[in-house]
Amino acid sequence: MTIKINFTYMKYKISLFLLLVFMLNSCQDENEKRLAENKKEAKKKEIIFNNINKAWVFIDEPINEVSEQNVNTWKEWREFLKELDQKPRKTIGAFQKKSAAIAKKAMALNNNIPAQFNQRQIKSRISSLITKVKMMDLFIHLHKIPDEKVTFLIGEINKELVSLERQMDNIVVRMLDTTRAIPNSNMAPTPLRNIDQNLPKVE
Repeated sequence: MTIKINFTYMKYKISLFLLLVFMLNSCQDENEKRLAENKKEAKKKEIIFNNINKAWVFIDEPINEVSEQNVNTWKEWREFLKELDQKPRKTIGAFQKKSAAIAKKAMALNNNIPAQFNQRQIKSRISSLITKVKMMDLFIHLHKIPDEKVTFLIGEINKELVSLERQMDNIVVRMLDTTRAIPNSNMAPTPLRNIDQNLPKVE
C-alpha cells in the first residue's frame, strides 16, 4: 500500500515537473515571439521614418519677385514659409508635431489676403494647398503611417505652392499691363483742326 502511495506521489511530482517545464518553455517561446515582433515593428517604423525624412523637402523660398515681396507684406504667407523651412529631426513624433504646425499656418493663409490677390483664382489655389496639407497631416498621425501617401503629398504640396506663386505673379503682370494700357490723363488734348465745310464728304 505504501509503495502504491509513493508511486502515485512520484507520478504527481513528475507530472507537475513536466507541466512546469512546459509552461516555462511556452513562456520562453512567447517572449521570443514578442521580441521578434517588436524588432520587426521597430524596423518597420525605422523605414517609415527614413522615407519621410528623406522626402521632407518643401519649397520654402519664394520662386519669383512677387512672392518675395509678399514675404515682407503678408504676415501669414511669411509665417507659413518659415514653418516649412524648419525641418524636424530624430523622431516620427517630431514630424507629426511639425505637420500639425504647418496645417495651422496653412489655414491662416485665408486671413488678411493682400487686396490685389483677394481674387477667386488665388483663393482657389490656397484652398487646394490647404487640402493637401491637411491630408498629409491626417495620414502622418495614423497609427500605421502610410509613408508612401505622406511622401506623395509632400510633392503635391510643392506643386500647389508653385501654382499659387505663379498665379500671384500673373495677377501682378496683368495689373501692370492694364496700367500701361490706360492713356495718361495728364496729356493735353489734341486740338481739333478746322474743317473746310466745302470739302466733299465721303459717303
